Amino acid sequence: MRFCAETLGLQWMNRDDFDDPPDLSSSSSIQLRMKQTSSAPLSHYHPFIGPPITREIFPEGNRLSSPGTQHCGGGGAIEGADAPVAELHDLFCKKLQQCCVLFDFLDCVADLKGKEIKRAALNELVESVATSRGVLIEPLYPEAIKMISVNIFRTLPPSENPEFDPEEDEPTLEASWPHLQLVYEFFLRFLESPDFQPSMAKRYVDQKFVLQLLELFDSEDPREREYLKTILHRVYGKLLGLRAYIRKQINNIFLRFIYETEHFNGVAELLEILGSIINGFALPLKAEHKQFLVRVLIPLHTAKSLSIFHAQLAYCVVQFMEKDATVTEYIIRGLLKYWPKTCTQKEVMFLGEIEEILDVIEPSQFIRVQEPLFKQIAACISSPHFQVAERALYFWNNEYILSLIEENCQVILPLVFATLYRVSKEHWNQTIVSLIYNVLKTFMEMNSKLFDDLTASYKVEKQKELKRERERAELWRGLEEHQERRMQMLTEAARNQRNLQERGDPQTPSSPQTAHSDQPEPKPSGASSGAGESAT
Repeated sequence: MRFCAETLGLQWMNRDDFDDPPDLSSSSSIQLRMKQTSSAPLSHYHPFIGPPITREIFPEGNRLSSPGTQHCGGGGAIEGADAPVAELHDLFCKKLQQCCVLFDFLDCVADLKGKEIKRAALNELVESVATSRGVLIEPLYPEAIKMISVNIFRTLPPSENPEFDPEEDEPTLEASWPHLQLVYEFFLRFLESPDFQPSMAKRYVDQKFVLQLLELFDSEDPREREYLKTILHRVYGKLLGLRAYIRKQINNIFLRFIYETEHFNGVAELLEILGSIINGFALPLKAEHKQFLVRVLIPLHTAKSLSIFHAQLAYCVVQFMEKDATVTEYIIRGLLKYWPKTCTQKEVMFLGEIEEILDVIEPSQFIRVQEPLFKQIAACISSPHFQVAERALYFWNNEYILSLIEENCQVILPLVFATLYRVSKEHWNQTIVSLIYNVLKTFMEMNSKLFDDLTASYKVEKQKELKRERERAELWRGLEEHQERRMQMLTEAARNQRNLQERGDPQTPSSPQTAHSDQPEPKPSGASSGAGESAT
């Protein structure tokens, strides 16, 4: 039987006469001109009579290396002016059951007719739930969630490319996307329907369902992650009882990503959801929200793949600051703690995030962090990598940051002046030198007296440094001369010793011990002549 799975356990009378799925839009289609098949057990045709159908896990997963597009005609909508409401609901339920049948998309030519019939049925379901009122009644909720679960929840296959770089490589796309997209679209319209009742849905969209939904964010297919992002946001907004659980599980995913796996494809999408969630936090912020910022969001900056999700991460951080200015110090000191030492690309990203933070910082909070912050900025200005130095110098092009610097010029200028003056004389890149001259000119206009004092102080300090260098050089030169003389003396002594050994002459004056032993001992005073003779 070719269409056994798609005909809901019922057989078409003249199925070979049909090239397309029958039109279900009219009331006459309710009767469907079907007869019960007696030649085989009903469970052979109906997917939910007998043993349940389980998804077959293929060795390579349901994947396709390049996107494929199928253009197929859709079936009629599940509605009819003459159809009773009860029959309409029954037909909707049967369509949901029909769409629980899964197909192998790794074999592109297998079950083409069945795949097309399911696609048409999914289109009907999407159109019906989006345009019709009164379709979503309580008995349909478990059937709808069951159909969604059967289609989207699956074991994600491992990456085909362990060295996959999202910025360079093309992602591996889901082969079953022609059906999967329609299931996600149905789920989204289901959640957005005016007939949707959270009190009914919460019985079936539970914690287990949400956890499986979050695991799908690791899919490599960006189209699937985009749907998941929108759907999870709708679930968070409509099912209030799941909000804390969703935040907790996202927290766990991030912690595993930071400290264990260092790999998760959906970090950017989850952060995008969090950005809108943070925006809705009530004030004052709860302790758990501040802990999430300090223990999860800030350490996320250490990830090797930061460039993939940095924009979303920076947005979340700024959202926290706009909600509660008191977290500013934690954020900036945390960024300074994790400041990259060897990766200039990450350093440029950090500087960009710091500028976003300074754009919204309160002046009272700026005072608390200005000293460590501008020490780091000065270090970036002196970087030999011109992009890092350039990004740091661009801070002076921001009017709000410039106003903060002007208000605190007495503190900031001494922190950066020496670096600016030195780099203006030594940096290899002429663009950086020009930018530094502009910054120095700005400081001169802000506070000319302080600038002149620092210039004089810098020159005096430079003279002292030159003097110390000369003294150090003279000291080293003296030590080298002393060492050279010592080596000459040792060399001469060794040569004399060698000559002495070669001659074997005991009277040589170069041997002090031998000369001393050859001299007669002086007579002691008062000694007897006999004793003297004996001694002689």
